[in-house]
Amino acid sequence: MKKDLIFLGIETSCDETAAAVVKKDSKGKVKILSNIVSSQENIHKKYGGVVPDLAARAHADKIDQIIKKAIQKSKVHFDDLDGIATTAGPGLLVCLMVGMTAGKTLASFLKKPFYGTNHLEGHALTMGLIKPLQFPYLLLLISGGHSQFLSIEGIGKYKRLGTTIDDALGEAFDKTAKILGIEFPGGPKIETYAKKGNGKAYDLPKPILYKSGCNLSFAGLKTAVLNVSKKLKTKQDKYNLAASFQSTVNEILKIKCQKAIEMFLERHRSIKDKNFVIAGGVASNLSIRKNLKKIALEQKFNLHFPPINLCTDNAAMIAYAGLLNFEKGKKSNLKMFSQPRWPLDQKAPYMKGPGLIL
Repeated sequence: MKKDLIFLGIETSCDETAAAVVKKDSKGKVKILSNIVSSQENIHKKYGGVVPDLAARAHADKIDQIIKKAIQKSKVHFDDLDGIATTAGPGLLVCLMVGMTAGKTLASFLKKPFYGTNHLEGHALTMGLIKPLQFPYLLLLISGGHSQFLSIEGIGKYKRLGTTIDDALGEAFDKTAKILGIEFPGGPKIETYAKKGNGKAYDLPKPILYKSGCNLSFAGLKTAVLNVSKKLKTKQDKYNLAASFQSTVNEILKIKCQKAIEMFLERHRSIKDKNFVIAGGVASNLSIRKNLKKIALEQKFNLHFPPINLCTDNAAMIAYAGLLNFEKGKKSNLKMFSQPRWPLDQKAPYMKGPGLIL
């Protein structure tokens, strides 16, 4: 009889110190037994952004405590674990190394399998923590560091359809917030400002909207926001600019999602169960959710959002990704190094910098 599988996940790719325990029982049902996240918001607030060295120090101070909390809340013992998964990349190198050191040390001491896990794979597979989802499905990953369309075709089988050629969408939200004088972390607060403004107040650019397939570009939009911000006079002007920015993002995503769906269906012509998953921190934005629901309905796709606490960085998705790789037969690798850059689709071309063919 197939046994239950229990994995510990550790996540320290940026400014959240997280640990979680996930269980998949003999019948295939998945349950999050614990999911502990410690934010560093107060540490970085006065700098207006994440300071890598300070983030790494905070991880080092908290990691043991967070792992213990995750184990205690899960009501399992370290000996009950079938393996340990830790984010190996992509992310801030000094931060990744803290989690990797903790994970490797634990795995060595407990003699358990260890999996250095791709943070993007965690996001890509997150919906499996909530409900079973058949492969393949279309994924839009929108976070502070990444904006990609991917065809998720199986564990370890990922085809990138499009990506940002410059800034990630989450970065554009954060920079816009900073321009508007919103305190760090400001990206999520753009939506609050936008609700009080007029989304048609400012005509902002939509770079490569009908070019380059479903690739994305947000640098020009961010620059335009900066230029407009120099002419703002009132608080209402700020609300209007936030609303215009968010409205422009929604229009870009509408066109690019339509293109990504077209490309996905070309790749999977006989697919019957058409699913579209939205993951990453920006997927928490309710305006974007509403916009994408409308697009999915028009294209006859089933739309799936993880709960908001699983959209942002967390260790449950890392534990689950590690568990699935273990289940598939992937070998433990204690010699794996942290990787600040680690694309899910290893064959996809690097799409940032000068000289791009659009």
